Amino acid sequence: MVEEQLLPRGIDDPAVLHAMEVVPRHLFVSDALHAQAYGDFPLPIGHGQTISQPYVVALMTQLLQLTGQEKVLEIGTGCGYQSAILAALCERVYTVERIKPLLARARRTFDRLQLYNIMSKIADGTEGWPENAPFAAIIVTAAGPLIPQPLVDQLADPGVMVLPVGDLEGQTLMVVRKEGGVVTTTEVESVRFVKLVGTYGWKAA
Repeated sequence: MVEEQLLPRGIDDPAVLHAMEVVPRHLFVSDALHAQAYGDFPLPIGHGQTISQPYVVALMTQLLQLTGQEKVLEIGTGCGYQSAILAALCERVYTVERIKPLLARARRTFDRLQLYNIMSKIADGTEGWPENAPFAAIIVTAAGPLIPQPLVDQLADPGVMVLPVGDLEGQTLMVVRKEGGVVTTTEVESVRFVKLVGTYGWKAA
């Protein structure tokens, strides 16, 4: 996975590559999908959600430029794979999920892997986790039509947020930086994510 999918596509942060190498991705999908867990494609995890392809996980993580000291907010726990990658690279992860069975399963995997620096809760992720703000880094693993303002407000100064933004047909991965009170955005590349549902995202069906 690292040699064939990540290095050739510009993933070169040694810490990110190491995390992608040591975190057992197959433990975050169903037994029936273990053989496909390291393929270069997303996989279903139930409830209409997916685990992103390894390259996208690595790219979004690398864009955060983590040093190991950060407090990171993740919106969209899903199966917990991205959370586990972050946990290997920062001081503490705060992750928010809206679907209870997904978070329950992710928590069991966190316990199995002894990932004790991950804090999690069920809530509307578009509202962030204000009582633990500010966050040096924020990552959003679902796509909304706009950048949720509460997440911008909860981003530390300086701080960086990585998230997909766009319509239901396709989105753009964006990097949002806050520095000296100024917020800037940079487009990275086209992506395809599930919907970010919540007050500051798409409405639930």
